Amino acid sequence: MTYDFDLFVIGAGSGGVRAARFAAGFGARVAVAESRYLGGTCVNVGCVPKKLLVYGAHFAEDFHQAQGFGWSLGEASFDWPTLIANKDREIERLNGIYRNLLLGSGVTLLEGHARMLDAHSVELGGKRYSAKHILIATGGWPHIPNIPGHEHAIGSNEAFFLKQLPKRVLVVGGGYIAVEFASIFNGLGAQTSLLYRGELFLRGFDKAVRLHVQEELIKRGLDLQFNSDIQRIDKQADGSLHATLIDGRVLEADCIFFATGRKPMLDNLGLENTLVELDERGYIQVDEQYQTREPSVLAIGDVIGRVQLTPVALAEGMAVARRLFKPEEYRKVDYQMIPTAVFSLPNIGTVGLSEEQARAAGHKVNVFESRFRPMKLTLTDCQERSLMKLVVDADSDRVLGCHMVGPDAGEIIQGLAVAMKAGATKQHFDETIGVHPTAAEEFVTMRTPVAS
Repeated sequence: MTYDFDLFVIGAGSGGVRAARFAAGFGARVAVAESRYLGGTCVNVGCVPKKLLVYGAHFAEDFHQAQGFGWSLGEASFDWPTLIANKDREIERLNGIYRNLLLGSGVTLLEGHARMLDAHSVELGGKRYSAKHILIATGGWPHIPNIPGHEHAIGSNEAFFLKQLPKRVLVVGGGYIAVEFASIFNGLGAQTSLLYRGELFLRGFDKAVRLHVQEELIKRGLDLQFNSDIQRIDKQADGSLHATLIDGRVLEADCIFFATGRKPMLDNLGLENTLVELDERGYIQVDEQYQTREPSVLAIGDVIGRVQLTPVALAEGMAVARRLFKPEEYRKVDYQMIPTAVFSLPNIGTVGLSEEQARAAGHKVNVFESRFRPMKLTLTDCQERSLMKLVVDADSDRVLGCHMVGPDAGEIIQGLAVAMKAGATKQHFDETIGVHPTAAEEFVTMRTPVAS
């Protein structure tokens, strides 16, 4: 049978665009359908604008610390609309780059909502297209709990387009998005509280990291309220919000921001017209080659619920393109030793196993840990401390996990991830000469294990 396209991609986010571009480069006839914005969550309402807001939030500390180095600054003021307008301009530029990348690769870009009619057919804008393969890469969407008054709250999407910086903010959630946005609002001068229903946020991260970040956020004036959750929200006549907590307390705020999880974007995709099945969490079920129960339909990225990170979606998109159209170059995505960063203030960088995960996996471990005040702060009154930690297999000497809290943690962890991917041992770290004076050299100078 002759098809209109060899590959029809639904979703022009990171994974979808990568798969489309490289498939086209391998000679395939490719179409991409996108109903919202080019670049997906990461470019528009995720990693990129969030990092820009984090940079903006950090300047207050920079201005204060500059005095210790002899700088006399006038009174600084912050204008939220300026930051948002400049952010919007940068995102618009990136949207254009994504468009050019697709069109320059020979991909057919269809702007509108695509819906599958069967295993090989897609409808968009009243027109039917046929494809040998269909790739679902529609990403995720913020989930706000259906509590009374939930319509008065916002999620991460809306946070990027607030007209003004709220004076009082309640951030609800305990994952990295909650911690990052709490840091942003707090750093920009809003009175900020972070509410989490558990004992301690950042579940899944090394406990030493979680406790250290807790201490540092408290130093910065962030109000942390664990074992707390909102039961209902009531909007007042003056526009302010009253949040009634499960313990009966009432907190007042101008903005209530929920970062309590994301769900896959599967609305009106026509999955019912295919054999595609969802798992118990609501994500699309795929095998190790990203193929669904419908052989012609594949899925990657946040909709499959594996590791929901942009670089992972990129790798999955590349793997699909290679397997389908250049199999001699195909290789599986390795989900081990994936580095990640949390762009809170301070930053978190981590790769490999936490101490708790290593022990649960049966490893006998040696733990190396260092806490210190960064050199940049020694001429200031700032009491921030950095944390660096290595989790080492006591039998093989292999480094199982590497964790950092402090300035530029993500930048430092990236390089260490290469070493760990290559199987570096603690001896390799010990024999590596450090770059002095840097914070990063601490990772190669820790010699004595600490008690867990």
